[in-house]
Amino acid sequence: MAKKQQDQRADEGRKAVFRIPTTAYLAIGLLTVCVTPIALGEIGGFQWLYVFPLALLVFVARTRTVATREGLHIRTVFGKRDLPWSSLKGLAITNKARVRAVLGDDTQVSLPTVRTRHLPVLALVSEGKIQDPSGVLSDEELTGRKPAAAETAPDAAEEPAEEPAPEPSPEPSPGPAEPEPSADAERTGGGSGKPAE
Repeated sequence: MAKKQQDQRADEGRKAVFRIPTTAYLAIGLLTVCVTPIALGEIGGFQWLYVFPLALLVFVARTRTVATREGLHIRTVFGKRDLPWSSLKGLAITNKARVRAVLGDDTQVSLPTVRTRHLPVLALVSEGKIQDPSGVLSDEELTGRKPAAAETAPDAAEEPAEEPAPEPSPEPSPGPAEPEPSADAERTGGGSGKPAE
């Protein structure tokens, strides 16, 4: 059974999930603690303040973008949308480093939680259907194909790299060869590290 699951995962290909970090739940918990004295205080009617932490909890739990071999699966608080790679014309980047998917009819769909630093990951998961503008990944890495042995072997006809010439040693400056010994040096034997006899 485990072998069957491994084969199924291998057929699915790579998958990347972009979501709000789970540390956001700590902030929601802190907000709930801060709202509690007001909501349950002596003045009644403020229990509705718990709506804010609850809404944030739903937002953090639902909002994500999942990239698979087939395409992008976008999930927001109130809906979801599937975008196959074939329907995408490309990606657009906003001024705030957010990424939008550009469809064939030039409409743009926001990709929640995807930023410009994630573009190499999108290119890798799409297996080259989306190009990596940063140039971090090579074509072989994107498509999953390995280069031929002739391409990876170093060319024997290349000349070996030249070694840098040794730097000339600096000429000694005219003057005393040794500095004047200090009073401490005279007590310890002239600065040689041996105690004076």
